[in-house]
Amino acid sequence: MTGHWLTLPLVFLAAAVLAVPLARYLRLGAILGYLVAGLLIGPQVLGLVPESNAIPEVAELGVVLMLFLVGLELEPKRLWAMRRPIFGWGSVQLLGCAAALTAVGLCLGYPWRLTVVVSLGLAMSSTAVALAVMAERNLGRTTAGESILSVALLQDIAAIPVLALVPVLALSGAHDDGHGQTWLAAAKAVGAIVTIIFGGRLLLRPALRWIAQSKTPEIFTAAALLLVLGTAALMHLVGLSMALGAFLAGVLLAESEYRRELETDLEPFKGLLLGLFFIAVGMGLDLHAVAAQPLFVLGTLVALLVCKIAVLVAMSRAMRIPLVERPAFVMLLAQGGEFGFVVFQLAQGEGIIDAAQNSALVAAIALSLALTPVLLAGGDRLMSRKLARLGLKRKREEAPPPPSPIIIAGSGRYGQVIGRLMRANGLQATVLDHDAEAIESLRRFGWTVYYGDATRLDLLKSAGAETARILVIAIDDIAQSIEIAELAREHFPQLALVARARNVQHYYRLRELGVTHIERETFESALLSARSVLELTGMEPHAARRQALRFKRHNLELLEQMVPLQRDESALIAAAKLGLQQFDQLIAAERAAEESHRKAQRTVWEKHDGTGTAS
Repeated sequence: MTGHWLTLPLVFLAAAVLAVPLARYLRLGAILGYLVAGLLIGPQVLGLVPESNAIPEVAELGVVLMLFLVGLELEPKRLWAMRRPIFGWGSVQLLGCAAALTAVGLCLGYPWRLTVVVSLGLAMSSTAVALAVMAERNLGRTTAGESILSVALLQDIAAIPVLALVPVLALSGAHDDGHGQTWLAAAKAVGAIVTIIFGGRLLLRPALRWIAQSKTPEIFTAAALLLVLGTAALMHLVGLSMALGAFLAGVLLAESEYRRELETDLEPFKGLLLGLFFIAVGMGLDLHAVAAQPLFVLGTLVALLVCKIAVLVAMSRAMRIPLVERPAFVMLLAQGGEFGFVVFQLAQGEGIIDAAQNSALVAAIALSLALTPVLLAGGDRLMSRKLARLGLKRKREEAPPPPSPIIIAGSGRYGQVIGRLMRANGLQATVLDHDAEAIESLRRFGWTVYYGDATRLDLLKSAGAETARILVIAIDDIAQSIEIAELAREHFPQLALVARARNVQHYYRLRELGVTHIERETFESALLSARSVLELTGMEPHAARRQALRFKRHNLELLEQMVPLQRDESALIAAAKLGLQQFDQLIAAERAAEESHRKAQRTVWEKHDGTGTAS
């Protein structure tokens, strides 16, 4: 039994570790590596993994997590601004591709019911492939990237009408209550979406804040997974796309202060499960169906790619997508999608297609997924030649780099003062803190604050540390402050560090790490208080200020001299004593000089007054 449950993880991990780096080395992309790995270990080739429906179901969670993370990147305002491309161009893609494929099927003499159902299944694209390649190529903020996302979202929204249409078009089964079931399914879908939207707005933030107050990172990670799985389960219960439910939950939390922590916690799960999804697709490729009906599979694959590419090319021109981004837009939406598997399975159950046709259609979609990296590379080459003919340089049309941000680790009183001054000067900063109550209070005042532990490398990356210019270490915990400085020096050498030191020992540790912009949190306030005391004792304000500045300069010089000596306690104490003596002697000498100067001034004035009186 022990060997049984260990076998599957070992096989999956070994296949991924071997196939994916090899595919990347051959410049074929990680997705094709996963697909080939799945094909090799599946029942059709080596038979290392038996057939199981549980594997694709678990693997689909990778797509669900990906859509949740995409939703986290889309604030509701931005999503509302995309409503026209989603429902406009998304509908054009789905209906246009389905119409083209239906026309081909009717011309070949297939029944119209079968043709419509198959065309709708083939018109869908793979959200997993599209978003994975977009992430690899950094296309998220490009025109093509946003257009792909719009189409993918419309396809997820259209899932319930398409599934509801299949039994209506079925050649067998009960037709009398079909319309009633359709309306019931639609009502359930609307109810689930309303529940997610309003429940998310009213309950999610307070619930996450309550969980965050436990200050137990693993529980917050568990809550993040529960949130995604819960919304996915609710949507699945009413027959909607699980990915759509996760996406809606992500959008609702896009403006939340917990966004960065959620991203950081879920990213590893997303990558692993998404890889498992592609492996499952490779395992599902039925080579026997391909061998039994090679012409049907090949014809379906060609019709699928040709019809969808033709529609997408026309769309890319009408949408005015930049020339160099068009191959990505066309090829990432040209393949079939995982939703097609669901449509064809339902169609087989309703008697519209038989088992052999189902296997052949699934094989055609799987082959289209496998060909996507190759088609994408070919599209890039064709576009580069076209650009060369036009006399244009082969450059990616990238948006100008955003202004280098500032990251403030710690939103306490120290960090708030820094943040307020930055905002007053028009500078935006990303603030990280793990105190749920503090960030909730700051958020009400309009601050952009994210929940998370800044000592986590993955969270720093999510917050933009790889492109940031300045990291302010404003947290009051010395050990965490040192850990953040070490992480920044090792992984983000471009960052200029500005640190808060709790005491002299903290100052020494930061200096050892090469931090030069260090402020001791009580030093400046103590100096100001000392100035006030000197003034209250009768010293002139300018003299008190001069004494405070002199003390500050001497103290900083002494600290720098003592940094190399901190490991030698006796030398450190001796240097400190010597520095204090020198400063006392300096102040005493200055005081004596000032007293002598005042006596001389009094003598001069007395003589002047005496001369005046005598005359």
